[in-house]
Amino acid sequence: MSGTLHVAWDDRLTGYDFGPGHPLAPVRVELTIELARAFGVLDAPGVTVAAPAPATDGEIALVHDRRYIEAVRQASGPDPGPVAGRFGLGTDDDPIFPGMHDASALVAGATLAAARAVWSGAASHGVNIAGGLHHAMRGHASGFCVYNDPAIAIAWLLSQGAERIGYVDIDVHHGDGVQAAFWDDPRVLTISLHEHPATLFPGTGRPAETGAPGAEGYAVNVALPAGTRDAGWLRAFHAVVPPLLRAFRPQVLVSQHGCDTHWMDPLANLALTIDAQRAAHAAIHRLAHEVAGGRWLLTGGGGYELVQVVPRTWAHLLAEAAGRPLDPGLPTPPGWRDYVARRTRTAAPEFMTERAPATWPPFEAGWDPDEPVDQAIMATRRAVFPLHGLVPQ
Repeated sequence: MSGTLHVAWDDRLTGYDFGPGHPLAPVRVELTIELARAFGVLDAPGVTVAAPAPATDGEIALVHDRRYIEAVRQASGPDPGPVAGRFGLGTDDDPIFPGMHDASALVAGATLAAARAVWSGAASHGVNIAGGLHHAMRGHASGFCVYNDPAIAIAWLLSQGAERIGYVDIDVHHGDGVQAAFWDDPRVLTISLHEHPATLFPGTGRPAETGAPGAEGYAVNVALPAGTRDAGWLRAFHAVVPPLLRAFRPQVLVSQHGCDTHWMDPLANLALTIDAQRAAHAAIHRLAHEVAGGRWLLTGGGGYELVQVVPRTWAHLLAEAAGRPLDPGLPTPPGWRDYVARRTRTAAPEFMTERAPATWPPFEAGWDPDEPVDQAIMATRRAVFPLHGLVPQ
């Protein structure tokens, strides 16, 4: 699939840094960009790369309370004062760091820049690989997220006249902040596939969470059992996401590509390979062209295996969005491996995937009521499909 791509990138995006020992280490984004550069993705025809401006307070306030924005600004200075310990700031997940407001505003601004490129037609696809901070709530930080850049971008698109926006979240954690932001808004269809809330933060995202009165069916949650592997995850994705997007027909497709679904991720319990994640990226790309005229805004997200997983899966994502998917059998470039060794003092992966088949049995061929993944799929389909005129089985 062809299409132009705008990459909102500036090395300053690595300034979103909670400090040594925090799982959300910015080196993961740095290594991603270096790997994409090594493969020539960022220099490919049709790809533009530009430094974004930070989001303004007014843009951030499309989603967040002004009082919270001021608290983040105060916490960013030399004397956080009474703000520490309030608004979700100063916790183990969201420790205060100098310049936190500016760094968070830049992440939001990068996603907004990508959204502007897509909405204006300057590019068909727009990406902020450092974005995807989907847990931040209207009035507090949560889950490593200070400002909710996907929600801010969606709210901005609505303010520009968009009437239907689809949001697909494939992070291992429920996309609770984006769901909350549009809980009562039928213009936004949020779909989240994640590990079951009984076993993982944030403890939300059950199939019964379907939206407020007047927006029933516009919040969609697929809660997958711990241990779900490639075939089960891909089966669930294809059983839920394409039918709903085809029924909804969004004008823009927004997606969050957290890669903490990987079997090596230290913070979660799903068991996907990079091959399955790559297949998901490609499927979302195809859906953007099928249902949204190619208008696709995409972000990164979670992912805490900093060297082995994040750079490879997101380099595949960037290449997919550029219309130049990488051969999964490719070795990683020797120069990048050297860079990884110098930067992290660890050995880089030698190949771009784990060479898994990334296949799945289609749900339409029949389902097993005793199979946990199929139970999860049916719980979601029964909860929301009839609200969109679709048959659950």
